[in-house]
Amino acid sequence: MRGLLVGRMQPVHQGHLQVIKRILEEVEEVIIGIGSAQLSHTIKDPFTAGERMMMLSKALAENGIPASNYYIIPVQDIECNSLWVAHMEMLTPPFEHVYSGNPLVQRLFTEKGYQVTQPPLFNREIYSGTEVRRRMLADEKWDQLLPESVVEVIHEIKGISRIKHLARKEVSDTK
Repeated sequence: MRGLLVGRMQPVHQGHLQVIKRILEEVEEVIIGIGSAQLSHTIKDPFTAGERMMMLSKALAENGIPASNYYIIPVQDIECNSLWVAHMEMLTPPFEHVYSGNPLVQRLFTEKGYQVTQPPLFNREIYSGTEVRRRMLADEKWDQLLPESVVEVIHEIKGISRIKHLARKEVSDTK
């Protein structure tokens, strides 16, 4: 059986890995949709789809998850909820099970007859992209929330300076 998980992964953190590991206890393969793939270079979505795909593939390898057990697919948003499931079906290999904590995603896939499970969240107050980005901006410890390989990617792409520059831009845009 093959499952589907969609998330923005801005950035990939330990919570994402725990969810993926749990899903792989239930299915043989997981399709990981990198959501909002068209967005980058904002405070909420600082990393490109390609950077997030690199973070995820390195984190999965670091955690001993074989590439034969997953597919990583960038997914651009569409502005029509009634077509979103068909959009996902067009972009991905076939899947039987959907994993999502998003009530809208759950509803859309349930209405199309998919089995939908809300995956358990792991220390959501700490393991969230919002918290990681907040810590990056505040010069607080953020790296322990991420797999080491993701920390390396963020350093490689100069992600901290990008986020800080974007924060300065957003402040100046509001003046």
